[in-house]
Amino acid sequence: MIPELGIIEGYYGRPWSWAEREDVMRFLAPRDYRFFLYAPKADPFLRRRWREPLPPEHAATLAAFGGACRAAGVRFGVGLSPYEAYAGFDAGARNALADKLAQFDAIGIDDLALLFDDMRGDLPGLADVQSEIVAFARGRSAASRVVVCPTYYTDDRVLDRVFGARPPGYLERLGELLDPAVEVFWTGEEVCSREIAPGHLRDVAARLGRRPFLWDNYPVNDGPRMSRHLHLRGFTGRPAANAPLVAAHAINPALQPRLSLIPALTLAAAYAEGDAYRYMAAFRHAAAAVAGPALAALLEHDLLQLHDSGLDRADRAALRARWSAHDHPAAREVVAWLDDAYAISGEEVRTQ
Repeated sequence: MIPELGIIEGYYGRPWSWAEREDVMRFLAPRDYRFFLYAPKADPFLRRRWREPLPPEHAATLAAFGGACRAAGVRFGVGLSPYEAYAGFDAGARNALADKLAQFDAIGIDDLALLFDDMRGDLPGLADVQSEIVAFARGRSAASRVVVCPTYYTDDRVLDRVFGARPPGYLERLGELLDPAVEVFWTGEEVCSREIAPGHLRDVAARLGRRPFLWDNYPVNDGPRMSRHLHLRGFTGRPAANAPLVAAHAINPALQPRLSLIPALTLAAAYAEGDAYRYMAAFRHAAAAVAGPALAALLEHDLLQLHDSGLDRADRAALRARWSAHDHPAAREVVAWLDDAYAISGEEVRTQ
């Protein structure tokens, strides 16, 4: 059994181009990926400037991409971060949200994601206000599915250190107040979970009152440290037994769209193959499908440097000489990474 798989662009840093998005969507559509959520952190009109309308050209481009998704049989959605609206969900915030939702309806979206992550959360009544915002949005959106990302979307205590201590019983209260039809994102036991096991999913489902909608932070590589690595290895720690325990499984991709396809294919294989799944065999098969046999062999040859050692310990000159000899999108992404084109600063993470 393969659950509903999809892509959520939830990364910091330089967004993909529209051509890259469409290439990724079209490549994965026949390979069990059924939805695409547009929510890059660098789009200010979905985050810090969410109260402002989308510029007409941006709205038109989103509508065109949504049309391409539907033509390929893929659900299209947008992730909106109503930045700190819960600190004062007054008439101004309500009007701004209603206007933005009307714009999304005009674009044509299947999925609406309301994202309360990466915001201060040590506030009284946090779950109550957020559920009020969600109910308001559901009543004014034509989207057929609404998914919410809680401020505390994992049990990982790093969120409490960065965004303030989570209110007691926050997750349970949010699950109690949200309509049962609303889905809830969850990243696992950590922000970037090494493993997501059935026992954990059952526990979270009991607390939420619904199966979690996985937001899997692999192969994303968008932090100052993670951007020094290319996350290429096949998925591990996501057993096929998870399939009936999740509402859906979305992956947050890497900054490199073509290379992200390699781990994406291995996730589908992990579910399809069950106990027969082998992550390195899946990597080899996926790399060949994405980049061809020759570059797949080169990716495996350099895997320790690209994925594990990273830029700070890699032999950049030797790698660049090897990879610049190939005219292929995957090779060009490796070369751009070696040239620091995907480097992300702490300032970008703080301000996007």
